Amino acid sequence: MPAVTSVLVPYASYLRVYEPLAAFPEPERSHWSRYARSGRAPTAQDELRRSLVDLLPTPPVPVPVHESADAFVTEDDGVVRVCPWRTRLRGWLALEELAGLFPPPVLDAVLPPVVRGQAAADYEAWRDRNPDARPWIRTAVWQVPVRWFVLFADDEREYEPGEVPGVPPVLRYRTPMVQARRRLARALKTLRDTLEEGPLTEGLVDVGRWLEDFHPRSLVELDYGGLVHALPPDLLAGDRSAADVAAGIAALRDGDGEGAGEAYGRLTDRWRAVRDRQFAN
Repeated sequence: MPAVTSVLVPYASYLRVYEPLAAFPEPERSHWSRYARSGRAPTAQDELRRSLVDLLPTPPVPVPVHESADAFVTEDDGVVRVCPWRTRLRGWLALEELAGLFPPPVLDAVLPPVVRGQAAADYEAWRDRNPDARPWIRTAVWQVPVRWFVLFADDEREYEPGEVPGVPPVLRYRTPMVQARRRLARALKTLRDTLEEGPLTEGLVDVGRWLEDFHPRSLVELDYGGLVHALPPDLLAGDRSAADVAAGIAALRDGDGEGAGEAYGRLTDRWRAVRDRQFAN
């Protein structure tokens, strides 16, 4: 059981892929096999803390010097699956997105241009040596992107209210890769048949391309992560966002615009509460 801590860091959600050991070439397969047998159980908070420690020095270290050798591990019906952290790769990818999130003066104060420039050069050189690399984890801050919910069904929802002192609540969904791909394909067809191309359609195409790179016997997980602390307990317990997204897509498929609007309204109202907290003092 992972260690309990009262120190919590960013309100982020995660979309993860757990691949069976057979998906990894040697010697990586043997490494993950030993790792799984070791019983180590680091959490997403552990990973975030380790990465945030690197931001404390002056100048900060936005991307780890060495790639993480850690992973999340799950076992189901005797099949061990792992989700490598790949913290270094994800750090580079996150840096590419920063320019669109902060005004230049703020960005320069947090991460000086020389630091970002060196990180970008390191990434370009690494990418030349690893052209097919991709992350097993996607992260979103202060939200769960609507496109992620498309991959899951309401009956795959797992909720633990965290009633034991010091143990935080957990809200997540897990589904087999084949189901996730099937739902995404159906949703994409419905959206293209009923709506003009837009951000949701483009987002689904992007997620679909990402999922194509993984083993068909993989497991896909949506984890609310730190967002469980941004949602009031009653709202968290009643959160059925995957069900609302599925209802909205089904209504579009049936030509029920009013039903689709109602499902979208429920989703919007729920996540407005999270956005309001993001900008609160």
